[in-house]
Amino acid sequence: MPKTKSQFSADVLKKIEASLLEEKAKLEKELSKFSKKKSDQDDFDTAFPDYGDKEDENAAEVADYVVNLSLEENLEKSLRDATQALDRLKKGQYGICKYCQKPIEEKRLLARPTSSSCMSCKKTITQEV
Repeated sequence: MPKTKSQFSADVLKKIEASLLEEKAKLEKELSKFSKKKSDQDDFDTAFPDYGDKEDENAAEVADYVVNLSLEENLEKSLRDATQALDRLKKGQYGICKYCQKPIEEKRLLARPTSSSCMSCKKTITQEV
């Protein structure tokens, strides 16, 4: 757990928090269109559609279910990122790189509020993969 505390002004942190809360609500709304929330905060189950009993309807059900499963996975990841960023905000650790413990650039955080690493560490990690 990082020991470094966030160095950003209260105004910047409020702006980022508002952005994260808005993003979280948007993601939850999108997920609720085709899935149900489980007991875990950021975990949803995709509902299997029921279009009817005809062969073409069954094929459409399977196709839509497969698409929705993939969409659920991507939306849940984004939701987890937003929730974790909000948690770091509450703990006063927002904007600190999880790898090098140095402050993340304000410009990066304003562009991508869920960032948990600085550009230098992110570049190193993506080049290793």
